[in-house]
Amino acid sequence: MKQSINVIISGGGTGGHIYPAIAIANEIKVRYPEANILFVGAKDKMEMEKVPQAGYEIKGLWISGIQRKLTLKNLIFPFKLVSSLWKAYRIIRKFKPDVAVGTGGFASGPTLMVANRKGIPTLIQEQNSYPGITNRLLGKKAQKICVAYDNLERFFSEDKIIKTGNPVRQDLLFIHTKIEEGKEFFELDTSKKTILILGGSLGARKINQLVESNLDFFKKQGVQLIWQCGKLYYEEYKKYDELENVQVHQFLNRMDLAYAAADFIVSRAGASSVSELCIVGKPTIFIPSPNVAEDHQTKNAKSIADKHGALVVKESELDTFPVVLETLLKDKGKQESLSENINELALPNATSNIVNEIEKLIS
Repeated sequence: MKQSINVIISGGGTGGHIYPAIAIANEIKVRYPEANILFVGAKDKMEMEKVPQAGYEIKGLWISGIQRKLTLKNLIFPFKLVSSLWKAYRIIRKFKPDVAVGTGGFASGPTLMVANRKGIPTLIQEQNSYPGITNRLLGKKAQKICVAYDNLERFFSEDKIIKTGNPVRQDLLFIHTKIEEGKEFFELDTSKKTILILGGSLGARKINQLVESNLDFFKKQGVQLIWQCGKLYYEEYKKYDELENVQVHQFLNRMDLAYAAADFIVSRAGASSVSELCIVGKPTIFIPSPNVAEDHQTKNAKSIADKHGALVVKESELDTFPVVLETLLKDKGKQESLSENINELALPNATSNIVNEIEKLIS
């Protein structure tokens, strides 16, 4: 295969779409140092910041999703779509990609639609157990669809599906060797159990409120918290950082060490988080967000819980959380079985397997 290949990668809106895209780009660069990689994202979304930080060029489209209720944004959606299709057409005509890869998010729609029309092979990386509408539409024309869950034949043609898993940070593959380093990094009391609380990169209001209202409960349990409250809520919750055995973080730059230091994890159930937690293999309680497209977080969490790999507490039932956690803290056997079962679902070679499929399309 030629060494200088041109690859367009489109996806974003959330870290769950951006980090897999960057992981795929990094693996392509390892194999083809001369490769030209261009990202296409949505203007004003976090990919416009995160992708250049990772060392890649990105072009922005004027695109957003359709709101569920009638709003002014919905009225201008057709104009945004036409604008984005036209800009994607110009980007693709100039860049001449050998392949186009979509990792989900609004911008991947116009980009892959234009690539399909121009006869450029396309690959979708579907992270969730329940695909969003963009990927379901794109899947009709895509050559390959790399998935992380079983039973997606309902949405995509079976002969296109390859189960690869979701790309994860490579530094998570060896976290069992970093436990001491993690405890030192976060200056933890080694005589206490540590609970890592994750609400996603922006944060989760309901999870933050849950932690705040249960600070006395956590104290009674004799545990310590690494609480990632998120960018949107840090000003509101940073005051609790002064409490003993409570650390409040806006963002965790050393996710590998946070996972390594934790004994228990409470988390949202975005696709990337679920894939990472399978590799991490710690007892986990998922609190899925009900406010995402197609309620896919609940479906992601359920797919793990159905295999006895995690516990799930719905947002509508958060009053049960203290009982669920206290029961888990006391049940060593349950802790061990959850760890083993979630770890068995891990697919650590996802990034490599996805790039293998991209190579087949190019050649």
